[in-house]
Amino acid sequence: MSTPTYEKFEPLRNAQLVLGYLTSMVDEKADNLPYWLVLPHKKPAEAAHCRVDDAELVGSWYEAIDAVRKMLKTEEGAEVQLSFYRHLMKSWGEHGLRFHEPYSWTHTNHSSFHEMGYILPALNRMVENNPLDPEPEMRASGLVRGLRSLVIERKVRTFWSGDYEEKEPVYEFPNDVYLKDGGFDLSRHTGRGEQGIRNAIVLHSLVRRYEITGDGVALDLAVGIANHLLGPSRYFNYKMEFFGHIHSAGWVASGLVRLGRITGAGRYITAGKGIYDYIRSLSSSFGWVPEYAQWHPQQEEHCETCCIKDMIECANELILAGYEEYWNDMTLFARNQLVENQLKVASYVVTDNTLPDGQGVTYREIDKRMIGGFTGGSLVNSISLSKFRSIAGCCVGMAPVALEIIWNRAVEYRGGMVLVNIPVDKETEEATVSMNYPDTGYISIKPKQTYDVAVRVYDWMGQNLEWRINGIACAPSREGNLVVFRNVKAGDIVELEHPVETAVVKETVRGEQYSVSWRGCDVVDIVPRGEHLRLYQRDLQIPKYYPSADDVHFTGAANYGPTQQAQEKK
Repeated sequence: MSTPTYEKFEPLRNAQLVLGYLTSMVDEKADNLPYWLVLPHKKPAEAAHCRVDDAELVGSWYEAIDAVRKMLKTEEGAEVQLSFYRHLMKSWGEHGLRFHEPYSWTHTNHSSFHEMGYILPALNRMVENNPLDPEPEMRASGLVRGLRSLVIERKVRTFWSGDYEEKEPVYEFPNDVYLKDGGFDLSRHTGRGEQGIRNAIVLHSLVRRYEITGDGVALDLAVGIANHLLGPSRYFNYKMEFFGHIHSAGWVASGLVRLGRITGAGRYITAGKGIYDYIRSLSSSFGWVPEYAQWHPQQEEHCETCCIKDMIECANELILAGYEEYWNDMTLFARNQLVENQLKVASYVVTDNTLPDGQGVTYREIDKRMIGGFTGGSLVNSISLSKFRSIAGCCVGMAPVALEIIWNRAVEYRGGMVLVNIPVDKETEEATVSMNYPDTGYISIKPKQTYDVAVRVYDWMGQNLEWRINGIACAPSREGNLVVFRNVKAGDIVELEHPVETAVVKETVRGEQYSVSWRGCDVVDIVPRGEHLRLYQRDLQIPKYYPSADDVHFTGAANYGPTQQAQEKK
């Protein structure tokens, strides 16, 4: 085999890198409690605890570590995953809500409805992983019923022209925080705004709980939340455009589509698709997704990796709802911006291993431990290390969920057919699939028993597709966007080959114009190139540029989490 010219898309490599982060960026003295805050641009670099670590990350990181361990089929990380389980089984309070332990770095102890959107998916995974374990089921059931008991149910519309009974459930939460000692205090709020959408990210996991367990309360709550969002909240306009937090809206969109699929109510699918399409209109062709819509000027936006995960998850839901055109987005977003947003070098990090770890702060080997993390805010062509969230704990929890979706759906087996949806190197029980993108347009499939074989074709493959079985040209059948080979024998090799040339395309993203170099489905370069961590250095014939410590200047980003109420200047 010839020497590769370009970097390949290798999801297992990304999974292994983030597994290293998930198992090392934790506090062994606190039963592997995650560190949300990582400041690689500070000199010396540090990681520090904040409230979110125990309130949110123990849920999202449980999902993340479970996802990558399943991808890698490894026992590595089992003990850390068990630690996350233990953390999740603690700190529960009234109305089935999860709070957090009273650590020295926390302040007012409260439960956030937004954060329950990270806790319930983890509980769902626990129930799926071990249906015989009663505690996760008890906690999930209690959380759903507690949330249902706390909503305001809007039953009647009282208008100047009369009173009108609401025909369907309409539920909203009175606030976005619930105090552990005191419950709802309407003089308090998180300050995030957009309570309707931020409180509703639990929607997708509510529908998933109903699917797993048949929990009718979960379905009822999902329907009521969806109806409020799409009705009286007035959060979306008639084109499903909105002002605000894309991570929340994108996650809700995937929940709406899933709700529509499960209930057969097409209006939810239509709404979810509309939200997705609006976010897509603000994003790049290769998956750069802004953190907010219409809040900052586009030139001030950064790409939070959480948002890419939402787009991939929602694209998957839309595909399952019958919109197969979203395979293209899912493919391009995953193999481009999602994996580019992962930290792979630490040449610029100043680490001082002589400093002792303090109360909630660690300095030890930050340069090694941070590898595999995901950024909370990339530019189109770089990750700026002076940004507060150049690494974000929330994104480390979300990106592996997207990786797992892509990995599971890239090569599937259904009804006697091996189905290759996304070009990737993958070994399954049924077949061996290999590809050579972006060097050449080449895919091969070698079934292990007699199966039908299907390959999904895309516009970026062009028109000159050559198909072979065991080196002999053939003419397979075409079924929509699938090319199908019937009764391929064990050991036979199905091959697709087509020309791939570098195409430079001008694209305006974030209000600026870039020249994007494509080879098939892969971006291999973007100019102009940015600072500090340049993205898309995929041409292996060009030496990579890595910043040094002198290139990065600490700008004094506050070493406090976004949900902490008391912030002191240092």
